[in-house]
Amino acid sequence: MFSLYNLMVQFAGFLLKIMALFNPKMKLFVDGRKVVFPVLEQKIKPSDKTIWFHAASLGEYEQGLPVIEKVKEQFPTHKIVVTFFSPSGYEVRKNNTVADVTVYLPLDTKKNAQQFLQLVHPDLVFFIKYEYWPNYLFELKKSNTKTYLVSGILRPNQLFFKWYGAFYRDALDAFTYFFVQNETSKKLLQQLGKNNVAVSGDTRFDRVATILEKNNSLDFISDFKDNKLTIVVGSSWPKDEDLIVNFINSNTLNVKFIIAPHNIKEDQIQQLKNSITKKTVLFSEKEGKQLANFDVFIIDTIGILTKIYSYADIAYVGGGFGNPGVHNVLEPATFGVPILIGPNYSHFAEAIALVNMEACLAVSNQKELNEALENLIRNDDIRNEKGHMCNTFVQMNKGATTIILKHILND
Repeated sequence: MFSLYNLMVQFAGFLLKIMALFNPKMKLFVDGRKVVFPVLEQKIKPSDKTIWFHAASLGEYEQGLPVIEKVKEQFPTHKIVVTFFSPSGYEVRKNNTVADVTVYLPLDTKKNAQQFLQLVHPDLVFFIKYEYWPNYLFELKKSNTKTYLVSGILRPNQLFFKWYGAFYRDALDAFTYFFVQNETSKKLLQQLGKNNVAVSGDTRFDRVATILEKNNSLDFISDFKDNKLTIVVGSSWPKDEDLIVNFINSNTLNVKFIIAPHNIKEDQIQQLKNSITKKTVLFSEKEGKQLANFDVFIIDTIGILTKIYSYADIAYVGGGFGNPGVHNVLEPATFGVPILIGPNYSHFAEAIALVNMEACLAVSNQKELNEALENLIRNDDIRNEKGHMCNTFVQMNKGATTIILKHILND
């Protein structure tokens, strides 16, 4: 099966090069990997000490960031190397300041793994959440490199638990220790004979909790809000936007809306704007405008949604009508904002917990959305109570980073 896996990786590499001719995202994926080894040769000397963190995409990077920052503090003479699998992570965070080197992870072939690890020669390695690349892991095992899984999630349908997944199970032997989010993941690992595991929780709680300590002010958002009740729609997809736009166009309440779509392609942004009958302004055209005179603000840029949530009285987090489901609910939660989401959230423990607490409301159709929003808008006590529950939930679940660092420093 491992031989078949390697053939599939080789074939995927070939296929991706073909797709890159027609797909801009795939072009970034392919072209970005062409320069990885030259960059590593340039930025890492054989005498350097390094620590390597790998994240699949942006969400996993943000999840691992508290650990990266603390490790950097504890090992100030080491260079921090961060790799991404996806362009949606690398392209947004390629200029981050926490890492000394940020690159794509070359495809998981034996040759790539050997060359990458020879150039990086890490003392410590961290994989965030659920990235398991067998060739890299086998090479790390050979070199006895201390390797950790951070905020891991295990599910029964993963390849480890299939009859044909023996080589994948063997790859887990590379991990020095598993830090997982919940007891289910711990028990699943123990079923595989892995007792080097601890339930540390999710480092994302540490990440979002620190947001409150930062300057989250945005003058243009304050000008737009104009002290009026504001609903922030974050990471929205077309299905989310259809429901939200219907509510915007039909409601007569004195409410403002900020929409930050997941996709900011110009044609889709323009289509969204044209569908709204209220006075609407785009981020890209805000200069010189009296923003307080507008009802809807569409954010056609990236990187500021977290700060925008600090101005929300109610948040709608998108993605819950698609697959795999809802986006990050913890960012609005940490600001003490009540949350609405779509029906697909079963893969996200924090969303499940918040829904069960009734701090987050899951809606399945227009009627449910309208009723939920109108209730939150009209009832200050309910809105404030649910917001307080959200913030308390974040604060009570902090501490994963401390558990992880304590273990690593004593390892």
